[in-house]
Amino acid sequence: MDEAQPRMSSDVTEDAFLGGRLRLRQPRRGHRAGHDAMLLAAATPAQTGQRVVEFGAGAGAAGLAVASRVDGLDLVLVEIDPGLAELMRANVALNDLTARVVVLDVAARPDAFVTAGLPPDSVDAVLMNPPFNPASRFRSSPDKQDAHIATDDTLIQWSHAARRILRPGGMLTLIWRADGLADVLSALSRGFGNVAIVPVHSAPASSAIRIIVRATKGGRAPMELFSPLLLNDSAGNPTPEARAILEGRSVLSLAQTSGARHLPR
Repeated sequence: MDEAQPRMSSDVTEDAFLGGRLRLRQPRRGHRAGHDAMLLAAATPAQTGQRVVEFGAGAGAAGLAVASRVDGLDLVLVEIDPGLAELMRANVALNDLTARVVVLDVAARPDAFVTAGLPPDSVDAVLMNPPFNPASRFRSSPDKQDAHIATDDTLIQWSHAARRILRPGGMLTLIWRADGLADVLSALSRGFGNVAIVPVHSAPASSAIRIIVRATKGGRAPMELFSPLLLNDSAGNPTPEARAILEGRSVLSLAQTSGARHLPR
């Protein structure tokens, strides 16, 4: 063990992502990063020198996955839970990356964002995986409830906060449950355009389970629907495309690769 890293407690696991290139310490119980975080990262447009902010970063999986792909980001990881924020700081150091961790409620007033160094029109890209399950349809343990359960205005609050801190032309990328597409489009209808969508299917004959959406602040272009991403083939094995994305060897069509590190083969 690196002497600079704190000893892990029994309540924390260390898990490998992106084919082992990203190591992530996260709580053993409760919400844990998985495919959604890596898909979100692989869809996020980012270039060297840009300021990128992840809302609800948890242990930092998606934001750090973007930073592992793109050199020289000004990365800010926003998380409401101080315990997770502390774990996230350890993950930044563990992966020899650079990021600032901010303890902040995404639904906080604008002045709280300014105090945290996130004033209006100051960010190039925001990525987020908001709580997306309505309480009436999802039974959650106490450990998972805050991370999974959405209120009626969660998506609106988070997209509004993203719009406020994004520069004109800045991009928001989010992942959401597929049957909530109408809610996503409604939340993005004020101040966003150039909406692009990738449906995610778990199997060839299944309906989409997720949508990954990219939108541009102030954009005016028509909506685009990209080819779907299929996670598994008919035999239940990961598809080559999904495997390449989850291992960090490829990105989704929504991401801009300019300024990115060479993706390993």
